[in-house]
Amino acid sequence: MIEIVSSSACIKCDVCIKVCPTDVFDRGADGVPVIARQSDCQTCFMCEAYCPTDALYVSPVATPVGADSPHASESAVSGAGLLGGYREMVGWGGGRTPGSRLDQNPVLTSIPPLAEPRLSTPADLAEGPWNHQRQA
Repeated sequence: MIEIVSSSACIKCDVCIKVCPTDVFDRGADGVPVIARQSDCQTCFMCEAYCPTDALYVSPVATPVGADSPHASESAVSGAGLLGGYREMVGWGGGRTPGSRLDQNPVLTSIPPLAEPRLSTPADLAEGPWNHQRQA
């Protein structure tokens, strides 16, 4: 759940306001977004991922944390290097390696054979991989 908008790191670009699917933020009087409807947050991390200055922190907890929680303390979160931590984890932002470049899963270079070769194919197979054109 969204917990922190760092007013010192925010550049007032409104990206977090625009990408939030549940309209959690309002633009503050000073231009810095404010968390207006925290209970509507789905903990999707979209705002944190798209923030160009790592000014947001979304706690991995799906309910609001208490005021005494370190997850609600900007100094604790910043000191732990967690402001923009999700964005860093997925490799977004200058000087970071995109997560797709770190992926250890195998890359498929062709369509694998059908699992059961003794049965007929359930549909016509395309000649090339990813050929989605309809046949006449």
